[in-house]
Amino acid sequence: MNRKRSREIAMELLFGMTLSKNTLEETIETFIEDYEMNLKTIDLEYIKGILAKVEENITVIDQKIEEALTNWKIDRVSKVNISILRLAIAEMLYVEDVPEKVAINEAIELTKKYSDEKSVSFVNGVLDKAFKSL
Repeated sequence: MNRKRSREIAMELLFGMTLSKNTLEETIETFIEDYEMNLKTIDLEYIKGILAKVEENITVIDQKIEEALTNWKIDRVSKVNISILRLAIAEMLYVEDVPEKVAINEAIELTKKYSDEKSVSFVNGVLDKAFKSL
């Protein structure tokens, strides 16, 4: 099972949930129905778990992001970047087998792939500041 790919899928689903306002259950159900690859190649339990953690703890996660922002409001952050930040903070707070530095590094890789160049240093800065406050 590929954690890197599973994390990427989790971010995509989280992003989709912010746009569609679908529930976690609807999102997972649709994903399983539509996923064209073999489900054994990904860690579906990780995906379900991390999305559940984000949903259950969104207030705490967003507060951590808000505290780490400088001269920004959370509602000004792009939906892609907020999805990446939420996923990384959730991993840092609630996933024991993911070291904080790995969560940050993986978030930066996702930002490079899904966002723009300026966002890489932005996401890195926010996560670094959040990590130091944990």
